Amino acid sequence: MLIHPWDAPRTDAEWQQWLAAHDFGQLAVNGLPGEPPHVQPMHFAYEADHGEHGRVLTHLARPNPLWRAVESDPEVLLSVVDDYVFVPGPWQAAPQDPAEHGVPTSFYAAVQLRCTARVVDDPAEKADILNRQVGHFQPEGGSARAAAGEAPYGRMLSGIRALCLEVTDVRAKFKYATHKPVEVRERIAAGLAERGGPGDAAALAHHLRRREA
Repeated sequence: MLIHPWDAPRTDAEWQQWLAAHDFGQLAVNGLPGEPPHVQPMHFAYEADHGEHGRVLTHLARPNPLWRAVESDPEVLLSVVDDYVFVPGPWQAAPQDPAEHGVPTSFYAAVQLRCTARVVDDPAEKADILNRQVGHFQPEGGSARAAAGEAPYGRMLSGIRALCLEVTDVRAKFKYATHKPVEVRERIAAGLAERGGPGDAAALAHHLRRREA
């Protein structure tokens, strides 16, 4: 992923706060020799307070075909993308150019976590990871806690394997044209506000926040 200086996060807190609210992504795992990579859509819980860059907790069904690949090469990449919109060319036209000369583009926020994966099969540790995930997604409670050998979920633990992904590197990008001239930025902001389509409000919030920072 290309990251221009003006699209890079200003601080680690910027991408961490965004990631805390975006907990569905795609896990990319190198395939076995002669096979393509595995790409697994999944929910996850990111915990920023573990290690230098944090860790990711998740689980998948035991029959998932990616397990052999993870065990062969535990270096994986978790990609999370959201708050994306299409920006019409006229919005981006330079002040001195005709509107039809503007270049269309995409706005988006993206975080890529390079991780070292550890497969978890111990029932007690799997239960702990499940409880941490449920605590993240369902903080209001309402579900029984998982515990090895105990109802209602203990007998189901054998059907899953958990993953603890230790984050070793982070690449983050907030592509919202904040390097453009003021006139262009104001035109983009007005266009997003007027269009009001899916994702436009989030993209506008990023655009305004980053140009004011």
